[in-house]
Amino acid sequence: MKAQKSQEKKSIGTKGVEKILGEAVPALVEEIIGRTGFRGEITQVKANVLDGRDKGRSMRRNVKGPVKIGDILMLRETEIEARRIKSKVSKGAYT
Repeated sequence: MKAQKSQEKKSIGTKGVEKILGEAVPALVEEIIGRTGFRGEITQVKANVLDGRDKGRSMRRNVKGPVKIGDILMLRETEIEARRIKSKVSKGAYT
């Protein structure tokens, strides 16, 4: 019989799971940039990250639901930033 060597078990496929499933990071809403989405249901805001690895970073994020300046957003990740709004339409596609 062959004697099998004990091998260290490596976690396979968990490279980015900690970033997504990790702790939420607070961010303060500094500015409301505009509305986006097909019917204007998404608000684009500029938020300043208050804690975590990217502390002090100001970034654009898309928020669904009511939001105002001074609100605290709990971000699941702080690496992806929203694209800039190109159109001049403030709400909805043709209103």
